[in-house]
Amino acid sequence: MPELPEVETVRRGLAPVMEGARIAKADVNRPDLRWPFPAGMSERLTGARIERLRRRSKYILADLDTGESLLIHLGMSGRMLISGAKLGAFAHDHPAPEKHDHVVLHMDSGARITFNDPRRFGAMDLLDTATADAHKLLSSIGPEPLGNSFDESYLVQALKAKTSPIKTALLDQRIVAGLGNIYVCEVLYRARISPLRKANKISKTSVEALVPIIRQVLGEAIEAGGSSLKDFRQADGDLGYFQHSFDVYGREGAPCRTPGCTSAINRTVQSARSSFYCPKCQR
Repeated sequence: MPELPEVETVRRGLAPVMEGARIAKADVNRPDLRWPFPAGMSERLTGARIERLRRRSKYILADLDTGESLLIHLGMSGRMLISGAKLGAFAHDHPAPEKHDHVVLHMDSGARITFNDPRRFGAMDLLDTATADAHKLLSSIGPEPLGNSFDESYLVQALKAKTSPIKTALLDQRIVAGLGNIYVCEVLYRARISPLRKANKISKTSVEALVPIIRQVLGEAIEAGGSSLKDFRQADGDLGYFQHSFDVYGREGAPCRTPGCTSAINRTVQSARSSFYCPKCQR
């Protein structure tokens, strides 16, 4: 499942082509993805101008001049692909339509934005922009880890009564938005905190130290274009490269990269997800 860096990478790739442009035509080629599309979605999108493209947690929101916002969730295999627009030094021609091109936005610039999703776990919805934060998918999401409201005092307060493992707590979208399994593993390794420790048993100093580490890991991942595992691609079709920098994720049995450490990376299962960590460095 794409995490915050992957979604932010896609948003940044789409923004130059979509922001300020008008949707000349919207093709909706099936009635649903994970959930049914909203009624009249094609007609409501056609002719609308995209004023702003933003991200909330793992969702992309396109604010329209009609007062509605198009909510996009990539799911497990969803991709937003650009064609017919000049991206950097290259112009990507329109490809032949594919079986899983479920929604196609024809921009007035001649560019085409295609939502392709073979597994159909993605989602799209139209919601009132003014009340977007109250939408059922967004209403319970915590602060953005790269935003001003996510700071040391907030995280200390949020975790002080949590008896769940710290790994589970950081994956809770009600506590912090957008963090997923990959990046929490990497964050906890850099913080030298075991994913098995109870959140409320970690010292205030260690919890405070998590905030800049979370921002650092996410920032590095965004600059690398995210992590390409299985289906993820950037909006221009390129792969992300942060997976080449993983210290623990997916490295079970490999030597710990901490200088002087002779331990190997362990894997355990927490809440049906794999946790990778160094049992010697992370306590």
